[in-house]
Amino acid sequence: MFGSNLLANLEETVAIILFGIGFTTLLFNRNIIKKIIGFNIMDSSVFFFLASMGYIDNRVAPIIIGGNTSAELYINPIPSGLVLTGIVVSVSVTAMMLALSIRLYQRYHSLNMDEIYMFAQEEDL
Repeated sequence: MFGSNLLANLEETVAIILFGIGFTTLLFNRNIIKKIIGFNIMDSSVFFFLASMGYIDNRVAPIIIGGNTSAELYINPIPSGLVLTGIVVSVSVTAMMLALSIRLYQRYHSLNMDEIYMFAQEEDL
């Protein structure tokens, strides 16, 4: 029974596994670039989950052709709009994180968070 539910909800299961991979990467790695990669994996898994929730078999995009306006023929466009908006925000946040990591590397000559913290503590003394 458990295996059949996983196969019936394969897209959601993959999205949850990807989110877990991204979260553990974000949590356990000390390198800032690896943390950014983990954050992007988490973003992508959320977008995949939303896209899989918005898809309905045997329906098409809500573009009215031929005057047929029956709602049973079309998918819901809101999850697609949320995914597109999320991708734009994700790219902006990633660009900002990469810019800040470049500044950190220029100042501390390391991308390891432990080393950056130690250098910052030495500067405070």
